[in-house]
Amino acid sequence: MHHKLPAQSTLIAAVFLGGLLVCNWQRVHSQAQTQPKPQPKSTTQTPQSPTTQLTEPEPEVVRVETNLVNTLFTAVDKDRHFITSLRAEDVRIFENEVAQPVSLFEHETDRPLSLAILVDTSRSQVGVLEDEKSAARKFVDSVIRPDKDRAAVISFTGVPKVEQDLTNDLVRLRRGIERVKIEFSPENERRLALGEDPLPKDQDPTGYTGIWDAMWATLNNHLTKAPEQTRKAIILLSDGDDTSSTIKKQDVIDLAVKFDAVIYSIGIRDRDFPEGKLDSDALKKISDRTGGRAFFPTQPSELQQAFSQIDQELRSQYLIAYSPVNKNRDGSYRRIRLELVNPELRKQKLQLLYREGYYARGN
Repeated sequence: MHHKLPAQSTLIAAVFLGGLLVCNWQRVHSQAQTQPKPQPKSTTQTPQSPTTQLTEPEPEVVRVETNLVNTLFTAVDKDRHFITSLRAEDVRIFENEVAQPVSLFEHETDRPLSLAILVDTSRSQVGVLEDEKSAARKFVDSVIRPDKDRAAVISFTGVPKVEQDLTNDLVRLRRGIERVKIEFSPENERRLALGEDPLPKDQDPTGYTGIWDAMWATLNNHLTKAPEQTRKAIILLSDGDDTSSTIKKQDVIDLAVKFDAVIYSIGIRDRDFPEGKLDSDALKKISDRTGGRAFFPTQPSELQQAFSQIDQELRSQYLIAYSPVNKNRDGSYRRIRLELVNPELRKQKLQLLYREGYYARGN
């Protein structure tokens, strides 16, 4: 049963409720006047006033970091075991024989990699190419982390041939390695079998070996596409016997140093191939000058071990950085020398592997 309120009670209730509403509205209105009004969003950015810009200066650390010289190095003992326990106070770095103040020293184990596997496919590789491909596949499978690293596969005779551009796709890299084959035209095959000279390079490059041209193209066309903070390296599989390059070996070294790319050489050839030679001196020079190493395997197990050593070295590096005492932006080449200062480590005769210099910034 519903009961009706008396008319007087209804009137009193209405007045009471109305008073509450009025009081609440006044309170909200008063708060709104004391609060700053929100500014409407705009699609255009309002320029900052000079006063605002002065209160937010560019951090000094940014300007310092742009002048840092970064050098990666590895330390190995007499048995070629990697030493991963060095401290900043254990080493000293020199530029043109002037000691430099170290700004940064850290053990690098996780830097992303950008690699180019460069494979000689001239006739001197006929008997070893399948072993090279097998080792390269295992290397890619064990080293390349799809979320961080990338690699390219390039073969060459007189000219380079891109089997696979830089990618983090392991399937595509395996296919690129599988496509690598000995490149030799039937005409040059016939000529060389008869002891004749091959066709001129401009007519048929397959009778030649252009190692330095191929490395130059790899640096310029592939590793320049690599992200800025990655560790860039070329892994060269060849006997080092260049027969046709127009680019000089020293020019390749200079370019690699400029791009901060290290070169690992795996000197290998078909022992039954009668022509040419294994140019170990050339391979050692181009590797040593860029901070890499040269390997000379004589059987498949040693070839696999060479790839394994490269893997370990890429993951067992130190980064040392300094702001040069010489502030001149003259574009000059400056020699770098690292030395151990810890007496106990010096007794162990550790070897430090690093690039031998860099080019200063120009104006």
